Amino acid sequence: MSMIDKAYVDRQFPSLNGDTVFLDNAGGSQVAVPVVDRVSQYLLGQNVQLGASYGASQRAGGAVAEGRAALALLMNASRPEEVVMGATATQLFDQLARSLVQKWQPGDEVIVTSFDHEANIAPWRRLEAQGIVIREWHMPEGADVPSINDLQNLMTERTRLVAVTHVSNVFGSIMPIREIADAVHDAGAMICVDGVAYAPHRAVDVQALDADFYGFSVYKVYGPHHAALYGRYDLLRDHASNINHYFYGEDKVPNKLEPGNPNYELAYGCVGVIDYLEGFAQAHGAAKTGREAIEAAFAIFSDHEEVLSRRLLDYLQTRNDVTIIGTRSADKADRVPTISFIVDGQSSDALVRQIDPSGIGIRFGDFHSKRLVNSLGLNSGDGVIRVSAVHYNTVAEIDRLIEQLEILRRQES
Repeated sequence: MSMIDKAYVDRQFPSLNGDTVFLDNAGGSQVAVPVVDRVSQYLLGQNVQLGASYGASQRAGGAVAEGRAALALLMNASRPEEVVMGATATQLFDQLARSLVQKWQPGDEVIVTSFDHEANIAPWRRLEAQGIVIREWHMPEGADVPSINDLQNLMTERTRLVAVTHVSNVFGSIMPIREIADAVHDAGAMICVDGVAYAPHRAVDVQALDADFYGFSVYKVYGPHHAALYGRYDLLRDHASNINHYFYGEDKVPNKLEPGNPNYELAYGCVGVIDYLEGFAQAHGAAKTGREAIEAAFAIFSDHEEVLSRRLLDYLQTRNDVTIIGTRSADKADRVPTISFIVDGQSSDALVRQIDPSGIGIRFGDFHSKRLVNSLGLNSGDGVIRVSAVHYNTVAEIDRLIEQLEILRRQES
């Protein structure tokens, strides 16, 4: 039985009351009403440039600062200045790479994986043009989490950074980030974590993870089309070089990593994500605010999502013509409800398009994890079928998808 009050959630996400079943949430979630309210408040109240002495500009600056503080709270950063804001996680990882490399030397090394979203691979690989040596960490055959021993064997005294994902956006499996971070720090290197596929499902705690850098897309966490990159303050100050205008000092953190300034109204919209999580926690019996509310809300999310994962995985495992790509476990400690599979003898593209008329939104492809999909021998062009749920999805919606899959199976036979 779900612990989630569906009527409450539906009020927070009006789009859920339409004709579409949203099961493509790993590509972007629906936006909560409090987020829209905050964006509207900014645009209709004080939509002016920051930094002036008059009142509206001061209020606008305060609103953007509130947004940065909200993102710091969402990630449990130690201070708002540890949050760099931008349009997408891809953009922010690229800005970080361009900043860090300025203090590295030719022959220094970065370790990337062959199993992540390209956002946290390509920016580092491009540094080869500046003499940085790129080493590749591979997933063991048949596994869905990497070997830390393999990573330790790759690291040398010249390793400067390891880039890795928190959750595979194809496998759905949760990586042991704290263990990886400990190994990276033991080798004297830094770790940069792509949390895009994790942040919609669990409370991010960059301090507990001991992450040096951690990025995610707010538009996948019920917020506006915005992104955030956490960086430990001393690292942003001392190891990251200015990529903004030349007159931004090296101590101007985090602005030296935000060329052109972040989007003001979307920054303020991030306060609405906290509004939603606090309201959700309180509506579900946890009369809490701030970080406690965030953790309480995500604890309820994860329990519910485990039920959704189990429902779909149990069905898929009854079919001898289906191959699940990633872990078969529904345990919330092992995975999030991002589930990929292929059907023997059927095109992923064709199958998804046959489901489209039912109003159920799922997806096919490599999801910008092309290296992983290719390594699995699924590089025919249409990749895998991916179903990605979040807490506002229901068992009934998963059952609707299962019914459609069964209809297509009968048609094929």
